Amino acid sequence: MFSQLPINEAVTQGLRDSVEYHKMRTIVVIPTYNEADNIEKITSSVLTVQPGVHILVVDDSSPDGTGDIADKLSAASEGRLHVLHRASKDGLGRAYIAGFDWALTRGYDAMIEMDADLSHDPMYLESIIAAGQEADVVIGSRYLNGISVINWPLRRILLSLGANQYVRSMIRVPIHDCTSGYRLYRRHVLESIGLDNVRSNGYSFQVEMSFRAHIAGFKIVEVPIIFMERRAGQSKMSKGVIWESIKMPVKLRLRERALRKQLRK
Repeated sequence: MFSQLPINEAVTQGLRDSVEYHKMRTIVVIPTYNEADNIEKITSSVLTVQPGVHILVVDDSSPDGTGDIADKLSAASEGRLHVLHRASKDGLGRAYIAGFDWALTRGYDAMIEMDADLSHDPMYLESIIAAGQEADVVIGSRYLNGISVINWPLRRILLSLGANQYVRSMIRVPIHDCTSGYRLYRRHVLESIGLDNVRSNGYSFQVEMSFRAHIAGFKIVEVPIIFMERRAGQSKMSKGVIWESIKMPVKLRLRERALRKQLRK
């Protein structure tokens, strides 16, 4: 299921004041690898704009000391910031799955994906969480209202638009921004879509998760965001990640019938 959910102030305020809004335990999962320049800024901003949410930093043993910084921030957070240390750099998808598993075992109701590089503005958490009151998956979309990206060269915008068109045509998921990494999953979605069987590990992880949620019949909505290119640190994009992103939609299309049978049981 899919719909666009325009979030105006009246809707947001009504949801903010609802009992369910305050009862939904929400955690922001932030994978990190060499994000020492960004980790304090992003976590501080999240905790400030959303006093009711928690954060889980999933650090892949960053050589630059990101994990140590996160531990110090956690100690001063009064239980709102948690850190999961992993033994090695094992990919974005594996980091998110480890974070989701951690959050699920601790009873959180909603898990939000967010990058550590300040490209995802915490100001949009309000509308994402509000939309999650009625939707199962909420995607912060760069392409819902035209192109909402800052500081990208034209070739990168064209590459991203082309990638999304390619994904939509291959796996037939009616989402404007299939590759967005700013999104919310309700607990029951992650418990139902077979996290242990997710194969993607790079940016195509977002594509596979969208595909699984869609064919399982969950309600997916998009809310508009403005995406800002990272201001510090280095991108994790590589040739291997790009190649996986090309191959994965084909694999998902070929496995669609089997996945539909599996996920609709």
